[in-house]
Amino acid sequence: MRILAIDTSTEWCSVAVGDGRAWCESDEHVVHAHSERVLPMVDAALAATGWTLDGLDGLAFGAGPGSFTGIRIGCGVVQGLAFATGLPVVAVASLAAIAHEAWRTRAWSRVVAGIDARMREVYLAAYRRDDGLWREAVAPAVVPPSRAAEICVVDGGAWRGAGNGFAAYPELAGRLGLDEADADLRPRARAIGELALPRLAAGEGVAAESALPLYVRHRVALTAAEREAGARL
Repeated sequence: MRILAIDTSTEWCSVAVGDGRAWCESDEHVVHAHSERVLPMVDAALAATGWTLDGLDGLAFGAGPGSFTGIRIGCGVVQGLAFATGLPVVAVASLAAIAHEAWRTRAWSRVVAGIDARMREVYLAAYRRDDGLWREAVAPAVVPPSRAAEICVVDGGAWRGAGNGFAAYPELAGRLGLDEADADLRPRARAIGELALPRLAAGEGVAAESALPLYVRHRVALTAAEREAGARL
């Protein structure tokens, strides 16, 4: 099956086209320019493979949590492509994509994924890979680093941290009792595509209007006092 996957949930814009055996990937550090770069990157990836949108079997996107604006852009782009083509869509949690990237590049099978949520909080989830399948050990949540151990309780074994939340809050790995952490790992489109393909094959893709972001934090604005104090969403 052929799939196009995108992620715009961080300062990176990531696009991948593949079928599970081979992938054409593109990643750019765009900061706030996702809306300008994502479609040209999609066009370039399709041109490189010689595929067309109509020749795909589905679409996938990083649904969050992450940058509120970035997630909305990614969701909107995929919805637009799905409306135009009738292709099914698979929404993949960004934290799950980080865990898969940690397994793909570091062979880690027990991963606590963390993304800087701003406002002195972190998005966290934990995933365990058994028999080739990922299992959600701790559902995505947002929490101050000081309370991370209260919601992120994992079983025994060697657990590692992955994601920029461990750079934003260096004490986080120690609070969670992790063996090590790689703060450079992030949700990449290839990881999203690889997670989405079996779900697409199982018929779990949804219509464009049902492809929705995953919002763990529901606040999308700051008070004047928070802005003056330097807080960021």
